[in-house]
Amino acid sequence: MRQCLYCQRDNPSTAAECSHCGMPLPTPADTLNGRSQQRFMWFCIGLALFCAVMSVWLPRSLT
Repeated sequence: MRQCLYCQRDNPSTAAECSHCGMPLPTPADTLNGRSQQRFMWFCIGLALFCAVMSVWLPRSLT
């Protein structure tokens, strides 16, 4: 079963359009897979750690 992004109704997996609202159903390529989400999460964690280290390591004043 595939869920319509607009009306949130379940549709048969063979349907190309929603049986309730008529909008095109998402294809598997349209959905973000778990690996991409995990990669993005690790990027955000790494960026936060980098910012934390730089805020401690860099000098506070130039005088």
